[in-house]
Amino acid sequence: MDDPLPPDLSPAKRPAMTEAEIRPKARAPRGFVDRRADALAAERRILDAVSRVYEAYGFEALETGAFEYADALGKFLPDADRPNDGVFALRDDDEEWMALRYDLTAPLARFVAQNWEALPKPFRRYAWGKVWRNEKPGPGRWREFVQCDADTIGSARPEADAEIIAMAVEGFAAAGLPRASYQLKINNRKLLNGLLTAAGVAAEGQKLAVLRAVDKLDRLGLEGVKLLLGEGRKDESGAFTRGAGLSAAAIDSVLAFVSAGRSERASTLDRLANVIGGSAEGDEGLRELSRIGEALAAFAIGEDQAAFDPAVVRGLEYYTGAVFEAELLAETTDETGAVVRFGSIGGGGRYDDLVARFTGQRAPATGFSFGVSRLAAALAAAGETERLDIRGPVVVIAFDEARMADYFAIAAELRAAGFAAEVYLGASGMRAQMRYADRRLSPAAVILGEDEIAAGQVTVKDLDLGRALAVGVADNKAWREERPGQVTAPRAELVATVRAIMERAR
Repeated sequence: MDDPLPPDLSPAKRPAMTEAEIRPKARAPRGFVDRRADALAAERRILDAVSRVYEAYGFEALETGAFEYADALGKFLPDADRPNDGVFALRDDDEEWMALRYDLTAPLARFVAQNWEALPKPFRRYAWGKVWRNEKPGPGRWREFVQCDADTIGSARPEADAEIIAMAVEGFAAAGLPRASYQLKINNRKLLNGLLTAAGVAAEGQKLAVLRAVDKLDRLGLEGVKLLLGEGRKDESGAFTRGAGLSAAAIDSVLAFVSAGRSERASTLDRLANVIGGSAEGDEGLRELSRIGEALAAFAIGEDQAAFDPAVVRGLEYYTGAVFEAELLAETTDETGAVVRFGSIGGGGRYDDLVARFTGQRAPATGFSFGVSRLAAALAAAGETERLDIRGPVVVIAFDEARMADYFAIAAELRAAGFAAEVYLGASGMRAQMRYADRRLSPAAVILGEDEIAAGQVTVKDLDLGRALAVGVADNKAWREERPGQVTAPRAELVATVRAIMERAR
């Protein structure tokens, strides 16, 4: 039996509500956005361009489902009643928790573990699709967005990392991103481990504090990082962040490490060797970066396109070797006029332990992910791409219900000739129908009234020309008298007339 309602919520005590008050408010959930044709086209162009690059390198497409079992994703609190830390989850009717994928790599690891014996090795795949993250939304940071990844599983060669980087550089170029508008930076997790060894840092908490401080270099500068490596730092609001508590010598070592980049790749490696040389893991990381640098040179990837930067810290519990991050440098402003930096537009690295979560055996892997939605939004906000005006269909004006079959025949004829076309199916008159076609950015409208039918003709209005001429028309009377861009032709010449209009619009 259901629990009784509290007295103040019983039907008799509830205040009467009007119909308007009980209607749901039309609103999108926080972190989820609606995108119309122009935004979708911008995303699609990026996806098509990047996918062609991946295919040119011999990567095959793979699609996995939107849901994975939550334990396979591995990104939730294991002792929580509901695994929703970072993911959106639900319990299936078999009592197992499923979650929307938060990236495309965890599903890949599951797929590879499930199909390892049947796959070619190395397995080279690319994928694109929506991912979902239960995180706080921000500028250009949504809870639902599109990624496009390429990964190689089964190769431990540093050259596999270099190939992934080369594809990322080519992918950004293919998507239309100017070279000077972003930075692709490369580091190696083994260098970071070597740094911690050289600095005498052994405790896990202290290691994490050092790496978090390094990660704030771009925002706080060397002086801010120095404070966080020592006793701590007080920000502008007065809030104090406790530091890593390193000795002065260890702080100098870390600062020398993070300052070693932002120059030629070979020079960066030389300076890093002076800081962490002698650490077995650090030396291994240096050798791997050296081979990546040699391969990048063979790929003709310049120093300005991909640089070694020891300050790159990402995926501390995820990546096992090389790490990559692409950051958009262009700035824009929000609705308040404040400067907004969109930051990372892609990243990746080597993750040799992910498949082992399923199999118990290491499978070397490396990959890169394009943040497609974030990149498209950032480029549009920064004015790096032209606005895409998505053309509407040719609109067939509907005058008479008795002639609907004729109108549909015209639309079908145009579609058969390769043109998008629709019959207006609203209930408005001629003027409203023309406004509809104009709002759709239709290239042309087809008019078939009683006069045209009787004469065996058809009238086609060139809406592109009309929009252009409208700028110079002094008044509506002149507009009506000039009737710009309107052609009456024999009915048999409909397709040829529309084709001529479309070709002029190119």
